[in-house]
Amino acid sequence: MNEPPEGTVTCDDGLARPIWASVDPQLREYYDTEWGMPVRDERGLFERISLEAFQSGLSWATILRKRENFRAAFEHFDPETVADFTESDIEALLMDAGIIRNRAKIRATIANARATLELRGDGGLVDFVWGFQPGDTPRPRTMDEVPTTSPESLALSKALKKRGFSFVGPTTMFALMEAIGIIDTHLLGSHRRGTSGVWPA
Repeated sequence: MNEPPEGTVTCDDGLARPIWASVDPQLREYYDTEWGMPVRDERGLFERISLEAFQSGLSWATILRKRENFRAAFEHFDPETVADFTESDIEALLMDAGIIRNRAKIRATIANARATLELRGDGGLVDFVWGFQPGDTPRPRTMDEVPTTSPESLALSKALKKRGFSFVGPTTMFALMEAIGIIDTHLLGSHRRGTSGVWPA
C-alpha cells in the first residue's frame, strides 16, 4: 500500500487530507468544499469575520456545528440588519443557547457590521480585505510548517482596527485569509492544494 503524502492521511475515499479534516464528517465536508475557496461578497466575508471572532479560543468544529444557529441569530449576517441591533437584541442573543453566548463577541459583531457599512464609502469590505493578499503563499508539507500569522495578517489586523473592527487580531486574520483563499495553506500533499483558482499548486 502506498504511503500518503507527507503530513496527510489517506481517507476511505482515497483522497489525502490533513488529520484535522480526516475524521469528523462536517469538518471533512467543510475542508473539501469551502475552506480556502475565494469569498468575494460582502455578506459572506462579514459572516466569516464574525465566525472567526466567535471561534477565538474555541475549536472550529464547535463553530461549524452552530453555524446555522449563528446565521439565524444574526439575520444571515446581513450587515445592515446587524448594524441596527439594540441592547434588547443583545440580551436576546445572550439567551440563545444555539450560539456562543459571549457578550464581548456579540457586541463586536454589531460594531463590525457598522464598520462594514462605513467601508462602503471607501471601496467596500471585500476590496479592503483582499487588498492585503501577499505576493506569495506558504507551501507547507506538514501542519508544523503552516504559519499562524504573517506580515499581511498583522497589517490587515491593524488596518481593520483603525476602521472600527474588533476581535480581528493577527492570528484571527491569518485564519480568515486561509479560509477565504487569500493565501493557500493546504498541505502540498493534500487533494485540495491549488484548487482555489487564486494560487497554483
